[in-house]
Amino acid sequence: MTEDSFHFLQDSLTPRRIVEELDKYIIGQDNAKRSVAIALRNRWRRQNVPESLRDEIMPNNIILIGPTGVGKTEIARRLSKLAGAPFIKVEASKFTEVGYVGRDVESMIRDLVEIAVNQVRAEKTVEVQERAGDLAEERILDIIFPQPQGQSTGEEGEEAVQSQTREKLREQLRAGNLDKRMVEIDTTVSSSSNMQVFGPMGLEDMGVDIQNLLSNMIPKKKKRRKVSIAEARELLRQEEAQKLIDPDAVSRLALERVQNAGIVFLDEIDKIAGSKNTGSGVDVSREGVQRDLLPIVEGSSVNTKYGVVRTDHILFIASGAFHVSKPSDLIPEMQGRFPIRVELDSLTEEDFVKILTTPKNALLKQYSAMLEAEGVELTFEDAAIGEIARIAAEVNDRVENIGARRLHTILTTLLDQILFDVPDVITERRVNITPELVEKKLASIVKDRDLSQYIL
Repeated sequence: MTEDSFHFLQDSLTPRRIVEELDKYIIGQDNAKRSVAIALRNRWRRQNVPESLRDEIMPNNIILIGPTGVGKTEIARRLSKLAGAPFIKVEASKFTEVGYVGRDVESMIRDLVEIAVNQVRAEKTVEVQERAGDLAEERILDIIFPQPQGQSTGEEGEEAVQSQTREKLREQLRAGNLDKRMVEIDTTVSSSSNMQVFGPMGLEDMGVDIQNLLSNMIPKKKKRRKVSIAEARELLRQEEAQKLIDPDAVSRLALERVQNAGIVFLDEIDKIAGSKNTGSGVDVSREGVQRDLLPIVEGSSVNTKYGVVRTDHILFIASGAFHVSKPSDLIPEMQGRFPIRVELDSLTEEDFVKILTTPKNALLKQYSAMLEAEGVELTFEDAAIGEIARIAAEVNDRVENIGARRLHTILTTLLDQILFDVPDVITERRVNITPELVEKKLASIVKDRDLSQYIL
């Protein structure tokens, strides 16, 4: 096991701690939080079992069942941030059966590897920043104080003077005294940067590989730019950092991270679950997508431009509303690959109050922060928050239940005039939202069913 395996599977991420962190952003859905917390911890546990048994332990893939807007995607997204793991969200309905025009199911694994490579490269860049900064500093000093060519080694006095001058310039450079001075630097430009190559349908990587091959064959060109020393330092630091990073090591770590900690969130899986009551061609195609997905979820090898990836230990979290179809409409093999099923609850009026106020990224906090940028303090009375929650729950019941997303449209309607009038018309430093204002602004949405259908 490598050291990188523990980079994203930390000892401190116990199931209870994971749920506590999810509680900061997601209201309710305790069963779903417990399930994903256990699944994530099991990945750490797997890394610590004897190697002879490690490959036998398969991830417990999860299927989240519930209406839109109740937190399915947010749970998976927050989970991946906690773990620091490569994460990708894909919509199952975007894939098509082999032989049809559309995306190949293996493309989601290639995209996941690309995300992991960028993640590892960013971490490696941070690690070499200090060394890259020193090299960039030397290049800038060479520009503003070039070393004389062919100098005799006997002229020690002159060498000492030049060395002192260079060190004084170094001190001024580090102090920022030379930041505004303009210099000319040579930056590397790929000669094929404006060229794009497309591969055949279903072979998305082929076009990229051809482009990389041509990029390596054609020599890189140097472009001379006139910039300030402050900008030159940053440009040269990044250029030197890329030289210090071993691309093979980045690829190797990225592949390992995907295989041991990758998370794929398959949204809208209910859209490919054809109803068994009809035998239409559409349903046959949906079943074909499921059969194409099955080897990926079961565990197979996927070729990417960075190497072969095994999908056996990637965690798959599927979700769907299942309004029309139901999980049993999935093919039996697919059902078997998602042994953990969690039904998420519809949000209540009390949940809406908590969603508006409790999470770190609560909607009311977001709007208050935006108006604070204008120098205006936005406050909400408790009764007003309760009224917003009541109206959101009522509209969801009457029209279409879109969960917490209803709060976005309700608040946009409520604060529309305020957001438009600040700062030109509204000059007060404080705006207070009262229950009466909420009732006045939103009463028509609740009373008029036809009108509410136009307000998401």
